[in-house]
Amino acid sequence: MAKAQLSPKKQKHKRRVKKNVRVAERRRLENRYHISRMKTAFKKLYSVLKKEGPEAASKYLPLCQKLAYKAAAKGAIHKNEAARRVSRAAKRIKAALEKSQQVA
Repeated sequence: MAKAQLSPKKQKHKRRVKKNVRVAERRRLENRYHISRMKTAFKKLYSVLKKEGPEAASKYLPLCQKLAYKAAAKGAIHKNEAARRVSRAAKRIKAALEKSQQVA
């Protein structure tokens, strides 16, 4: 079966469509980069919180906050998602601090 020929009217849009695909791929990779960095930082914070305690983990919170808000600024995630992630991390650290102070 022969390949269908595009009409001249449809031909015009072909370059634009190809460019849109390239742009979408570039944006997808950039979004993935920002999201991956942010998630890795939060995972590190939670693992340090579990192993070393809240004092050590609180040092990672500013980095997590920075990466989350940067991802939101770049459009990789919604700004409310960034705020929620930071809030939950701070809440966990605060709860662990209070628990460690009660024990001591």
